[in-house]
Amino acid sequence: MTKLLSRLLAVSALAATALFAPASHAQAPQAGAQPYQVVNPPIPSDHNGKIEVMEFFAYTCPHCAAMEPMVESWAKTAPADVVLVQVPVAFNAAMKPLQQLYYTLQALNRPDLHTKVFVAIHQEHKQLFTKSAMADWVAAQGVDRKKFEEVFDSFSVNTQTERATQLSKQANIDGTPSYLVGGKFLTSPVMAGNSYQGALDEVNKLIPMARDGK
Repeated sequence: MTKLLSRLLAVSALAATALFAPASHAQAPQAGAQPYQVVNPPIPSDHNGKIEVMEFFAYTCPHCAAMEPMVESWAKTAPADVVLVQVPVAFNAAMKPLQQLYYTLQALNRPDLHTKVFVAIHQEHKQLFTKSAMADWVAAQGVDRKKFEEVFDSFSVNTQTERATQLSKQANIDGTPSYLVGGKFLTSPVMAGNSYQGALDEVNKLIPMARDGK
């Protein structure tokens, strides 16, 4: 999903008329184009001895929603020295609450709701784009509303949100989903031939390169 489309999605969602583009919206790569880009300088890992695969995603992104089950399945079979790090992206201020939502769910030990957010937005067409709407929704999922609101605005969640935005800028993320392997190699469905599976296949190819320090 392009940055412009992400912005349109966020604005439309806030107006209660969410706009979702079909998967075919992504532009086809040029013939012979490399299926990944080198990130320079590389981004250091927060997991010593591990190869980080960072998934840059947005809850408003239909492609991220489509790939979520695939990513979840891939993570279960990833090599022992590989760790998946999910990074919510905000291309504008309107998308920041969605970043906070992700980190709040993690802090509350409810990562199981991560996938359900995609379902709620893209399949059930719920307008989960404000703190109030999110609080209503998580309360319906069995989460204490007051606790959610406290954590949502906490220093820890805001710090993680700022870090996510910093990482997105460092990796020059201009569309979602995108995958950064070992802090060095960036790929995406668009770069991998407009293919969801192709992107994950490329991640698997890049892991040995990151491991060998190429």
